[in-house]
Formats: sequence, structure tokens, C-alpha cells
Amino acid sequence: MTLPANDIDRIIEMAWEDRTPFDAIQAQYGLAEADVIRLMRLQLKPTSFRLWRRRVQGRATKHKALGTPGTSRFKSTRQRAITANKISKR
Repeated sequence: MTLPANDIDRIIEMAWEDRTPFDAIQAQYGLAEADVIRLMRLQLKPTSFRLWRRRVQGRATKHKALGTPGTSRFKSTRQRAITANKISKR
């Protein structure tokens, strides 16, 4: 499966984000956690890959099974909604 460069960039960005679970990447791009790890290994420098793996390994927010039960959203509750090109206030 070949992905366009902009999709690869977005997947890497999502993988680096703390609050984006692997399930969100799979829902949007069809890549399982193992596929994301393989992609990161190919695309990142070896030291960057090791830092990333150390960072996400066992992190509850990256693994839905380890997260809060009953949570099915991919968006943080603290994230503000964007309307009319302006960030709306709470």
C-alpha cells in the first residue's frame, strides 16, 4: 500500500501527538498499530524512532484499551471548536 507524501506526513504527525490513539489512525488511514510502527521506522531517523517508541510505549492515550473506558472520541475535551475561521470562546 503506497500512500501520498502528505498522508505520510499527517500519519507521522498524528503518531507524535500524545492524544491521538492508534485507533484514530486506523479509522482514517486503515493502518494498524504495527503498520504505523513500520512506517515510523522507515520514515524517521533511527534516534528519532527510538525516542518516539520509548514515548508511546504503554501510553494510555495512544492505546484505546489502556485509556478511559467509555471514551470513543478522538478529540480532546479541552480542544476548542473552530467556527468561521475563529476559535470560539468557551
